[in-house]
Amino acid sequence: MSVERANTLTAGWASVSPARVFSGAAVYPLLALLASVAAGRAAQELLAVAPTPLELPIRGALGVWTREGAPLTLDWAARCDPRLTGDPAIDRPLLDAWAAAQTGAPVPPLPAAASGPVDEDGLVLATALAVTADWREPFTDGVLRPAQGPWAGHRLASLHRRGTDPSALRVAATAAGPVTLLTVAGAADVDVVLCTAAGGASPGAVLAAAIAGLPSAAAADEGPCISSALVDAEDSTPELVVKVPRFAAAGTTTCSPTLPCSGWRPRRPAPRSPASAPTACGSPRRPRPRRRRSRPRASGPRRWRPRRWSRCRPRPAPPAACG
Repeated sequence: MSVERANTLTAGWASVSPARVFSGAAVYPLLALLASVAAGRAAQELLAVAPTPLELPIRGALGVWTREGAPLTLDWAARCDPRLTGDPAIDRPLLDAWAAAQTGAPVPPLPAAASGPVDEDGLVLATALAVTADWREPFTDGVLRPAQGPWAGHRLASLHRRGTDPSALRVAATAAGPVTLLTVAGAADVDVVLCTAAGGASPGAVLAAAIAGLPSAAAADEGPCISSALVDAEDSTPELVVKVPRFAAAGTTTCSPTLPCSGWRPRRPAPRSPASAPTACGSPRRPRPRRRRSRPRASGPRRWRPRRWSRCRPRPAPPAACG
């Protein structure tokens, strides 16, 4: 259930985000963590998106970081990692070392949004995922010469592989048109699905359509970037020949309030008035009521005089004992 909901996050993200590198599997654990301590309407909305923790067969880092001196309840104090100082020169290496230690891989540095200056009441939710996979059927290096498209006529570094399992190649009918799906089985519990489509659909639309059409995709010998032919062979066993270009993907993105998370959007906290600002012990400071004073009337005949009103300055609150 949690994997399907994480894929739903990825599909919704891909449909509106201009970025090309993101994963709902990285955002889902953070939402599930917030749902475990939220209350009221916030808890209902978070539980609708992330009702259960996400369990993946990969190493990941999930942590809650707060500014040093921020008051925390015992529940949050048990969940939080070491405190941040507010100095990016100190906090950023600390976060990067933590992510590398938790994932066991040299993960890229966290974005500046997560390792920048943190306010006194700031809260940083950080997560990192590292996936290292070995293929059941290894690839070999080769050269690819596309016959059409923007790279037509160029020599590209590619990966080649031959197999006898045609079911790894499937086609799904989606709103973005037919989408070709190639499942590259891993030696462990991680498989990689490559998708492509014809026409002018954007990469985000193709990715969202591929996630939606993955359960209903069927094996096919016709579709985008698929060609079939009869060749001379020793037996009648079908053979699947895969040729894909070598590629590396990198990017930085952010889950802003405008990105849909399956109907959930973070709300900005209401501005806090100075009267309800927490004191050193976390108790609200109540303003003193204002009183109006007037001078006493003198004896004798009454004479009408305009009254003068003055405001009393509130006495300074005694220092709170934090015991």
